[in-house]
Amino acid sequence: MAYRLYLPKIWAADMERREQAGVPADIGFKTKPEIALEQLRWACEAGLPRGAVLLDVAYGNDSRLRTGMTALHLTYVAGIQPNTLVWPSGAGPKRKGKALNNTGRRDEPDLISAKEVALALPKRAWRPIRWREGSADWLSSRFARVRVGVGHNQLIPERLSREWLLIEWPEGEAEPTKYWLSTLPAKISFRRLVDLAKLRWRIERDYQELKQEVGLGHFEGRGWRGFHHHATLCIAAYGFLVAERAMIPPSGPRSTALFPTPALPDGYRPRGSAIAA
Repeated sequence: MAYRLYLPKIWAADMERREQAGVPADIGFKTKPEIALEQLRWACEAGLPRGAVLLDVAYGNDSRLRTGMTALHLTYVAGIQPNTLVWPSGAGPKRKGKALNNTGRRDEPDLISAKEVALALPKRAWRPIRWREGSADWLSSRFARVRVGVGHNQLIPERLSREWLLIEWPEGEAEPTKYWLSTLPAKISFRRLVDLAKLRWRIERDYQELKQEVGLGHFEGRGWRGFHHHATLCIAAYGFLVAERAMIPPSGPRSTALFPTPALPDGYRPRGSAIAA
């Protein structure tokens, strides 16, 4: 959809480095979540098909990115840290008419961490769910989900809406291992929610293949334009390979024909043919 090289703050402020690398003047410092939100906004304005946005913890833990996606009417499944503060079912902000600040629980004593919510759930809340077939067997784990309100800096209490808190606690582990927030519909099935949360493995696999198999990680230049040209060609090549792979499903008829075979014109003679014209 879109990509851009992340420019660290020390680089963004170094005019000599910028000139040597050919960094455009309008490129300033932005955090990775800010870049992601900018690209999502562009995609929405361009009218690209919408789907659920999947984020790992590095992006999902950024409340400004999550609220920005909600403002764009995009749903998400976002990995979060276990210390993320939420209002459990039946609780909510006590203070109205004023945005939340960084005081957290001091002003809102009903806020508790996602981990506290997980540890307080009854045994019946946890369900074994499998989400895809692995190399040897189906991948499965124990999950629980609850509806929560998420507390974050600058939240307007009157605008609080409930979303899913999904938690994974594998058998044999001393405590839950992964947490997600999701604005997918309240009526979504448990299995479907887990499927989407676990779909990030495909993104990681795509990135690994881009870097290793197609050559995205092989760039050795020093220029802004050169890198983006290299990345564009790698992504185009990978897109072609993915499209070709999709034409050969795991089961069913195997056919890679994208277009019908064109009819040969009358009198056609292959180059080098001994047949008289």
